[in-house]
Parts: sequence; structure tokens; C-alpha cells
Amino acid sequence: MKKRNLFILIFIISILGLAVVQYQYLRVGLNLAKVQFNKKIGLTSETIKSELSNMNELTFLIGNALKKDNSYFKTSVDSIKNASSRFLNDYITQRLVQNGIDSDFSYTLYTRDSTYYLKPPRSFENEEHLVTYPIALTGYLPDLLKERLILELRFRDLNTYFLSKMSGLTFPSILFLIGILITVIWVLRTYYWQRNLITTTNEFINNLTHELKTPVFSIGLATKILDEQVDSSQKPILAIIRQQVNKLTEHIDKVLELASLEGKKEVFNLEIIDFKPYLQKLCEEFKMLTSIENVKFTYDLAPGEYLIKAETFHLENAINNLLDNAKKYADQPQIHLETTINKDRLTIRVKDNGQGIDRKEKHHIFEKYYRVAQGDIHQVKGYGLGLSYVKKVVENLKGKVFIESELNKGTIVNLSIPLCHGR
Repeated sequence: MKKRNLFILIFIISILGLAVVQYQYLRVGLNLAKVQFNKKIGLTSETIKSELSNMNELTFLIGNALKKDNSYFKTSVDSIKNASSRFLNDYITQRLVQNGIDSDFSYTLYTRDSTYYLKPPRSFENEEHLVTYPIALTGYLPDLLKERLILELRFRDLNTYFLSKMSGLTFPSILFLIGILITVIWVLRTYYWQRNLITTTNEFINNLTHELKTPVFSIGLATKILDEQVDSSQKPILAIIRQQVNKLTEHIDKVLELASLEGKKEVFNLEIIDFKPYLQKLCEEFKMLTSIENVKFTYDLAPGEYLIKAETFHLENAINNLLDNAKKYADQPQIHLETTINKDRLTIRVKDNGQGIDRKEKHHIFEKYYRVAQGDIHQVKGYGLGLSYVKKVVENLKGKVFIESELNKGTIVNLSIPLCHGR
């Protein structure tokens, strides 16, 4: 729980930190945009101030509109003012666009005492929070009116304008942040789901081992009683039973280590051993067991030492799993185990004449709980854990597992394990 809370805390802090950093970058971007905007407004203001200082068609029209003089035009004063405001609006728009400003704006042309003024054809309804840039005009118009004349440019909601210009950076940043958030949440959810599954599996293993101890103890006790009563001809069979009971007891003692293995704890005590005597004994015991069944088992071990770094129990158990599988999936099983040594690797090959595995199934057979289906029925009972365990054991020995199989022709399982030089 402490680690879980720590991971969640780190995740929350990281996301908040990333959000704060993005916000700071956004503020810096907005400030830079404001500086750049003010610079453009300054250039535009200088251009407007310079061009409106001389008498031209526009300034002449504006001057007559401000003085309400229609002596040069065959129209009303209101028409002159309306035309002047539109021409001035178009002129300002053109100069703003030339300097890279396409934001909505309005303007007001007025004197200090508001005796003379000119408004744009379209104004903002709500004039609160407007950003204004006054331009004190010089030259022709102020001299004509003999008043100080101000042209005030007005802009509304510049932050929205700046954000629209930064949308190429802002929106991808927000999308990436949301993507990271969703991905991390999914990873954490998957991780804790797997942890809960491992905990449930470990509890199942603990309960199962306790349930197995009682019948194994009873069988062991029964063999001791029978040993005193059976005749000599039945002694070998009783010896096989006792041998398998001892082996099952070892399995029960070791099965809890699988839970630790799933929890990625170190349960392999690897040491350099000559595995050949162990493999020889394993083959002899399996041959003895299969001699009383309808199973033909042969083996061929390559000469020399099999010096490998391994833990005997788990590797023997993995090979036993392969032999048991080979026996299960054939009507009249014929199993052959052989070993070869090639380029500093020991290869243990188990071949059977079983039903084989379809090519599509081969990629899944090492997955935990996966079993090859036979129609809608599993004729052979099991939990789909054997090959998953085999692969995990061999990979912990720095080895590899290979499967060769064809439907109705049998299967060959190859365990390739690196050899060691010297003890």
C-alpha cells in the first residue's frame, strides 16, 4: 500500500508539475505575443501619423466632415461624416494588415473638448476592458481645426486573439498532456490489476498446497503399512509409489516458490553443476513409470559432461512437464528424449508422436492458462500452466525454448541452455 500511494503521489505531482510548466510557457508566449503586438502597433501608428499629416483626398474629406462643411460636396453633412468614417476605417484596416495585425478593432477621432469627433461605422457594444492606443495627429488636420486631434485605436479581448495565434502550440500541448494522463492512468490501472491477480493466484497456491498435504501424507503412510505385508513380486511397484510420493512431497514444498517467482522475487539459487547424472536419473525413472503403461519411451544422451548454471529442481520439473505433455497427447505415445552439444550450448530435445499443434496456436502455447482447444472439448485436463512454467525456468537459465510441430505428426520441444567452462 505504501508503494502504491507513493506511485500515485509521484504521478499526481508529475502531472501537476507538467501542467504548471505548460502554463508558465503559455504565459511567456502570451507576453512575447503582447510585446510583438505592441511593436506592430507602434509601426502602424507611425505610418498613420505620417500619412495623415499631409493634405490628401482622405484628410480633406475627414477635415470637411469634422468642420461640418459641405460646400465642396453636393451632399449632406451626415453623408460626408458617414463616408469619412468608412474610408478612415478601411484605411486603418489596410495599415494594420500590412503590419500583420488582423484583430477586430474600432477607433475614435476626437479633440480634447470633443467639439470635433468621428466614430467608426461599427463600434464595440461593451467598451469595458478595451485596450486603447492613442495617436496624436500632427500636420494638416490639427492645423485645420486649430485643435489637438487624437486618433484612438481600440482592441477588445486581445488574449483570445493571442491564443488563436498560438493555437499551433497551445492545443497540441493540451492534447499531449491529456494523452500522457490517459496513458499513465491506463498503465497504473493495468499494473495494479496484475498485482491483484498475482495476490489472488498466490492465495490459491497456498490453499492448494495445504489441501494436497493431507492426501500425500495418507498415501505415504499407506505405503509403509503395505511394505510390511506385500510379497517380493510387488515390492518394485511399491517402490515406484514411494518414489513418486517423495517426489510429490518435494513438489508441494517447492510450489510456494512459484508464487515468489510470479512476484519476481529471486527463488533460483543457480550453481554450476553437471546436469547429465540428474537427467540420466530422470530418464530412468520416467522409463520405469512408463513401462507399466502403454507408452514407449527412449532416450539418447550425448557423451561428456553437461556443465550448466542451473537449479536442479526447477530444470528437472520443467523436463518432467515436457515428458508428461508428450505422454498425454497421443493414443499410443512414442516419446524420445535426446541431447546434443553444439557451440557451447546444451540442447535437450523431447519428441513425441502426438496430435501436433496448429501454426496459429504455436504463438500462444507459452502463455499462462492458454490451452490448445480440440473443437469445443479439452480431452486432456489441465490448467495451461506447464509450458508457461517451462519457458520461465529456461529463460532464468539464460536459455531458449523452441517448438517444432505439425498437425497429426507430433511435436518437438527444444531446450537450448548455455554451457559453462569449468566449475
